[in-house]
Amino acid sequence: MAENNQKYALITGATSGIGYELAKLFANDGYNLIIVARNQQELDAKAAEFSGKDVNVITISKDLSTDNGPFEVYEEVKAKGIQVDVLVNDAAQGQYGKFVETDIQRELEMVRLNIIGYLVLTKMFLKEMVARNEGKILQVASIGGKLPGSMQSVYHATKAFIVSHTDALVNELKDTGVTITALLPGPTDTDFFNKAGMEDTVMVQETSLSDPAKVAKDGYEALMSGDDSVISGMKNKIQVGMANVLPDSVSAKMVEKQMEPSDKEK
Repeated sequence: MAENNQKYALITGATSGIGYELAKLFANDGYNLIIVARNQQELDAKAAEFSGKDVNVITISKDLSTDNGPFEVYEEVKAKGIQVDVLVNDAAQGQYGKFVETDIQRELEMVRLNIIGYLVLTKMFLKEMVARNEGKILQVASIGGKLPGSMQSVYHATKAFIVSHTDALVNELKDTGVTITALLPGPTDTDFFNKAGMEDTVMVQETSLSDPAKVAKDGYEALMSGDDSVISGMKNKIQVGMANVLPDSVSAKMVEKQMEPSDKEK
């Protein structure tokens, strides 16, 4: 779309999974891209792909789980004199296992990435958007933010933070021209589970994982419509609906069942 040629979308976690699928949707609509991830080679490969769609692509290789990483992303964008019209916070990681047995350093890294990185980027770019009374933010959360996360307690808690914070910001921004949208996917066919050590669980081996392209499309459409939130997929809507009426203890047991090792042969 020609009218979007000067617009920029900044997307974290843009080299794989839902973030990558979202980047494709923005590029197809003529948005210039600022894609952020840790691996420069993967960024370069995606930049070459997106540049073929006649959009400008800027890559920023940064570890958002470090104290300075999110601030450095913001400063790099400011130094280039670029206005971010859409911010997509997608980068996140998980860890599988009982809380008493999991690695605290990994969990602290997860909190810095899933919460602090998200918080810093939202704060810095939202202030600019409110000042000009225009802009959109998409927060990639999870239905895990609505459920007690047995065997993924810290990950679910980080997503609950995002859901709660976004709900509050929706209200704070209601009289502005800025919208913020929470995307709540369920289990999705990405590399997330391998990185989290969950590839042999019932959830991964015995349930139907969502298509990241479909999840991204649901999020993109909700963002462009200015919706407050969207749960991607009917089965996930049902699970969240059940969690809203069931005691947390029952929901936690249901999640634990999904986290059990699978007997299914790969």
